[in-house]
Amino acid sequence: MSLLEVEDVVVRFGGVTAVNEARFSAEAGQITGLIGPNGAGKTTCFNVITGLQKPNQGRVWFDGRNVTNTPVHRRAHRGMGRTFQRLEAFGSLTVRDNVRVARDIAGGFTGLFGSAKGDVDALLERVGISAHANERADSIPTGTARLLELARCLARNPRMLLLDEPSSGLDESETGEFGDLLQSLVADGAAILMVEHDMDLVMRVCDAIHVLDFGSVIASGAPEEIRNDPRVQQAYLGYSADDEPEDRQATMTDLDVIGETTTIPAVPR
Repeated sequence: MSLLEVEDVVVRFGGVTAVNEARFSAEAGQITGLIGPNGAGKTTCFNVITGLQKPNQGRVWFDGRNVTNTPVHRRAHRGMGRTFQRLEAFGSLTVRDNVRVARDIAGGFTGLFGSAKGDVDALLERVGISAHANERADSIPTGTARLLELARCLARNPRMLLLDEPSSGLDESETGEFGDLLQSLVADGAAILMVEHDMDLVMRVCDAIHVLDFGSVIASGAPEEIRNDPRVQQAYLGYSADDEPEDRQATMTDLDVIGETTTIPAVPR
């Protein structure tokens, strides 16, 4: 069994079905992408996986255990760590103290005694924000704040990282470095499930990708398979490569999702 298994999950909000029998997995030692147009149900899936949203039906398995009804804090203790689209840092604390809080909580009762400065500074160095250690969290750029959230998440030494739009706010150079960081984390034993709108990043770092559209998984596979899947092209662009030119309507309402180009980027070789 995979480290994470999402099994036929359904989430309804009134008469709206946000997630419709979604089924996908994430393997240990891999980066898995969860992508799709805006409103496809990606963050709702994350909320179900981490315990913030109870599904109407379906199950979530983590490390061979059914955690569908397991509280959020117990999932964290079992090895889930998550970042959010909306930044959640303590604005009045420094970058270092934000990570220190997470590190002390992870240490439990014993974490309240003794300094964790060495561990904290190592985490800041790992994600590349040591230069901002003494700055208030509400004064740093958005991209740096994203990396701060990742450092806080790593403070718990999670087995699986669930990252919700982690490259938002990063420029092209920073995104490249961030992709290298994710690959190094996986090389050290972490598993990553990532919701991300930067298709260049997704295609470069992901080992497997699942595509959601209107709450349903419409495709799963390696990056090259996903890039060439007509269903994925239809979901993102409004047409696929198999359509006749006259059928390619200018309905590209989700181009913000895939960047400035009108094609899903090629997989680097």
